[in-house]
Amino acid sequence: MAQDRIEQGRGFGAKRPKKSTSLGNKNLVPVPEGAKTSPKRVGQGPGSGMGKTSTRGSKGQRARAASMRRGFEGGQLPLHRRLPKRGFTNIFSVEFQPVNLISLTKAGLSGEVTPAILKAKSLIKSEAGPIKLLGTGEVTVAITITVDAFSASAKEKIEKAGGKVIIREKKKEEKKN
Repeated sequence: MAQDRIEQGRGFGAKRPKKSTSLGNKNLVPVPEGAKTSPKRVGQGPGSGMGKTSTRGSKGQRARAASMRRGFEGGQLPLHRRLPKRGFTNIFSVEFQPVNLISLTKAGLSGEVTPAILKAKSLIKSEAGPIKLLGTGEVTVAITITVDAFSASAKEKIEKAGGKVIIREKKKEEKKN
């Protein structure tokens, strides 16, 4: 039983059996000598050949487990603190989910279109999030669509096709006492 395992283990490297395929051996790229090496087994005692100090030398800051954080410059003010801050983040910005007229046409939507229908057709990610209708593409059927915002060209094209755009009412959030 143990002999079988040893024989199986010899199937790599120079004694690797040649595979025969319909292409011959043209699809097998030979592994160059020294390309496959076992990884360095650090911290595994003297038998690994990297024992005791585990290739870190003896003592000093770099020999410790928690040596230096990223960007540490030996106590000098680091670069990321020397450079000035740039720009700002607007905390009041609203991220709209865009819906183009061409995507409504491709989805084959007609009649009344609600955010739930747009979500079901995978045109938006979230029903609750703000949705903006954009005017890229053409609409041939009458659509009554409910969105939070729209472009002037989108409204014009939908009304030209006999539909209308309804702005969704915002729900007022109740304050918890």
